[in-house]
Amino acid sequence: MNTDTLKICLMSYRSNPHSGGQGVYLKNLSRALKDLGHDVTVVTGPPDPGLDEDIAVLRVPCLDLYNPEALFRIPTLAELSRPVNLIEWLGVSTTGFPEPFTFGLRAYRILAHPGNGYDVVHDNQSLSYGVWTIGRRMPTVATIHHPVTVDRDLAVRSVSSLWKKMKHLRWHSFVRMQKMVARTLSRIITVSEKACRDISRDFLIPGDRFRVIANGIDLKRFHPMPEIPRKEHRIIATNSADTPLKGLHYLIRAVALVAVQRPIQLRIVGERRKDGDVDRLIRSLGIGPRIRFTGRIGHSDFVREYAKASAAVIPSVYEGFGLPVGEAMACGVPVISTTGGALPEVVGDAGILVPPADPEALAEAIVTIVDHPGYAAALGRAGRERVQRRFTWRRAAERTVDVYREVICDHHRFQTA
Repeated sequence: MNTDTLKICLMSYRSNPHSGGQGVYLKNLSRALKDLGHDVTVVTGPPDPGLDEDIAVLRVPCLDLYNPEALFRIPTLAELSRPVNLIEWLGVSTTGFPEPFTFGLRAYRILAHPGNGYDVVHDNQSLSYGVWTIGRRMPTVATIHHPVTVDRDLAVRSVSSLWKKMKHLRWHSFVRMQKMVARTLSRIITVSEKACRDISRDFLIPGDRFRVIANGIDLKRFHPMPEIPRKEHRIIATNSADTPLKGLHYLIRAVALVAVQRPIQLRIVGERRKDGDVDRLIRSLGIGPRIRFTGRIGHSDFVREYAKASAAVIPSVYEGFGLPVGEAMACGVPVISTTGGALPEVVGDAGILVPPADPEALAEAIVTIVDHPGYAAALGRAGRERVQRRFTWRRAAERTVDVYREVICDHHRFQTA
């Protein structure tokens, strides 16, 4: 092995480069590792990860049953004649989430080829049995962005019927596999001290196996646009996910409280799910005119939405890191965030922090921002400066390479023991 240049394989079972922390992580970390001079190959599931042309990509074929353009389609008989495809379809058909498991099986077949002499394999939170098998053959590390046990427990608590609770438990049944595989790894990367503590506790893994490496923020993509004037009383939220973890319904309730005394407007970047919980809440509160979903928009429009907003609000109940808050800060937007999970580690003293699941506290913070534009502007500047100092992808890549070298030494030591 060359002691300077590493041959790195990054694995990611689902890799949307524009939304979702895992896809953003894959795109930016692979670029930063390549810029450091390393040889990077990405093994990925759908959708297209949108990587630069100088980064090699091996696409793992799958049924892609979560593709929004053909959601839960019926596979052909020819497709189902392949055993792993059949396992995938049966898992989805019984309300499970088999993608991490089946991706691992397919990825193992690719990496088991004798010509794939990688120095290190880096799994992006699939934690499948295939990763465990790969780890027995070559140095392997995984990133766990946050403990999915938190998602599972919040989802189960959010519903009252036993049937719905069972559906959530079935969907999250892959967590058992992830716990087992994570315990076999000598090193685990995670993105915040809070995520480290929670994963260590929930997965029963000693804390000394973890290495905390904060995500970076792409400062070329996310930046202030001072030529665009901010609109008074407009706030923005960048995650339209209708799930308890993201806390959007608490923000909707906060907007209803503010609307009594201020002409508040909320822009939500994303699609509105008709007849979902958030949609029904908006209608029940009678604040439809106050809220607009942008639908899918391109990156340039996304940054313009930030530029027009008086504040960005991150109402999540829990985040392992919180890329949206970092991206808002990079754009110079004043930030209101909950203290859920690792969000205080990202925001620091450059934003307003309120308790999670507290609409009244969110409403008070929103009024403070819109009523005090000088204070808001100071927070925006402080947020931008904080991101520039602390959260760069180059820094994340350099520290990740240090962990790779640890894992390589661990593997060789175990092999010769």
